[in-house]
Amino acid sequence: MELQIGRRAAVLAVSLLAAGCVTTSAPRPTGRAEAPTPATPQVQTQAAAFTGFMRQAGAINPTFSNPAAVSASLQAAAAYEPKQLEGGMIAFAAMAALQEPAFVTGVRKTAGREGSQALARRIIANPAATLALPGASAAAGRARGALARQASTLTARGDAVKAASYSIQRQAWARAKVTDAPGRLSRVKALGRAGYRVTDADQAQLRRALLEGGSRGGGSSPVVAHGLAAAALSVLSDERAAGRMLAEPRSGMCVRMAKLNYHQCLASAGPYYEDIYCLGRHAMLETSSCVAQAAQGTRLASR
Repeated sequence: MELQIGRRAAVLAVSLLAAGCVTTSAPRPTGRAEAPTPATPQVQTQAAAFTGFMRQAGAINPTFSNPAAVSASLQAAAAYEPKQLEGGMIAFAAMAALQEPAFVTGVRKTAGREGSQALARRIIANPAATLALPGASAAAGRARGALARQASTLTARGDAVKAASYSIQRQAWARAKVTDAPGRLSRVKALGRAGYRVTDADQAQLRRALLEGGSRGGGSSPVVAHGLAAAALSVLSDERAAGRMLAEPRSGMCVRMAKLNYHQCLASAGPYYEDIYCLGRHAMLETSSCVAQAAQGTRLASR
């Protein structure tokens, strides 16, 4: 779905990310110029929505003191639309890949030999072909590492929230039945349909997440392959094609099932502690599991 972002935020996204956020995992020598990140605005915005939601959900406090706190957390964890999160994972992988100078240079050199249009057609036909480009291995490692960091934060907080659903049963208010349960579920669903709305703070958060650097070994998942494809097409200035890479059915199904399970759990929940369980188990842990799977992946043929 289309993300809603104001003109000022879009301009800020380009300025923040073009102003020098290309990093390596090791410190750069003083005075060395940093190349701009050539991501398309759509990729930047999708990535900011992803890290913004992950930050919001990962900040949920597992110490619940009343029904209002539970309600606020239920809504915070619901504020994404599945296709938006699917595209956001890929866009974030693309942004991380673009922090690898060898990959950006490799794409440009390959385009110089093959021609930009020919290379773009090859990537569109088979996104995994990007994994064979010069510098792709290091770029994929950056993408896996960045996704894994996002997943680990939400996983840790989800575990804490799920544990709280058991310990909080000692409190009388947590054992009380949820008031206006149908309305609560309707609000959660409506927030999901609306999706996550990007703010200026989310653009800054994206930049910080990219500056963390780091890498992770292993095979490349479809999300990472599509991320590298979107990154390469961004380098080639093919914005439309880069946007087409921000979808991957298998990973999308994982996110959709997590959201469906969340809704079904809330529909059958009775007391507030059961709402907290739904929150930790489905909205947080299952969602983080989808991101973790995208970071781990399996080896793909680059053909």
